[in-house]
Amino acid sequence: MNRIADAFQNKKAFIAFITVGDPDLETTEKIVEAAVEGGADLIELGIPFSDPTAEGPVIMEADEVALRAGTTTDKVFELTKKLRATVTIPLVYMTYANVVFSYGCERFAAQAQAAGVDGIILPDVPYEERDEFAEVFDRYGIDLISMIAPTSEDRIAMIAKEAKGFLYIVSSLGVTGTRSEITTDIGAMTALVKKNSKVPCAVGFGISTPEQAAKMAALSDGAIVGSAIIKLIAKHGTDAAGPVKDYVKQMADAVHAL
Repeated sequence: MNRIADAFQNKKAFIAFITVGDPDLETTEKIVEAAVEGGADLIELGIPFSDPTAEGPVIMEADEVALRAGTTTDKVFELTKKLRATVTIPLVYMTYANVVFSYGCERFAAQAQAAGVDGIILPDVPYEERDEFAEVFDRYGIDLISMIAPTSEDRIAMIAKEAKGFLYIVSSLGVTGTRSEITTDIGAMTALVKKNSKVPCAVGFGISTPEQAAKMAALSDGAIVGSAIIKLIAKHGTDAAGPVKDYVKQMADAVHAL
C-alpha cells in the first residue's frame, strides 16, 4: 500500500496545507513537523507562484512572502528531502502548471521523486490537458491528484474514473479562503465519486473550524485545511509552529473522531 492510501486506511484523514517558505524555509520545516505531531495524516506543500489563480488573498500573500524570502523550486525540493528524514506521512506538492513547465516536467518529476513526494496537485490544469503531466509523473511513481468542483457536474464521473491518490473535492465556487458556511451538496458529489472510483476523496476550500471539518469528513473521506493555517502563520511568524500544532490537533481530533 502506498503512503497516500495508507493515510485514509480505516479512518478519515485530516490534510493540512502549508506554503513552503512562508515566512522562511526554517520556519516551514518546524511548522510541517508540528502539523505531523498535531495529527495531520497528509501534508500539502504549496510551491509558491507569482500568479496562484485558485488562491484567495491569504494564500496569495503567503506566496508573495515566500517568493520575497528567496524560496525557489530547488529549495522546496531540498527542504522536502530534509523533512523526509523524519516525516513518514504522505507529502503532496500543490503548485501551478507554469512552475512545472518552466522547470521542465521530466526534471521536476525526477526531483520530486528523489525528494520523496507522493503526489502533485495542479489546480490550473483541466482534466482534458492532464495527460501530458500524468504520463510523466506516472513514470516517477507520483500521483497527479485531480480536483472536482461544484461546476464539474457531468464531468465528475469521468474525472473520478481516472483518479489517482485521492480526489480533491472543492467545496465552494471561487478561490481558497475560510467561509462561515458551506452550502454545496457535498453528499451528492461524493456519492457520484464513490460510484465511479475506489480512490478516497477529501473536501477542501473554506473549512476552518473543527465542526466544519467533521461535517465535511463525515460526507467524504477527509477534510483539507489551508487558509486557516496560513492565517495562523501570518499572525505568529517564526513562532507559528506551536499555534499550528494546537490548531491541527483540534481539527485532526474532530475528523478522527468520526
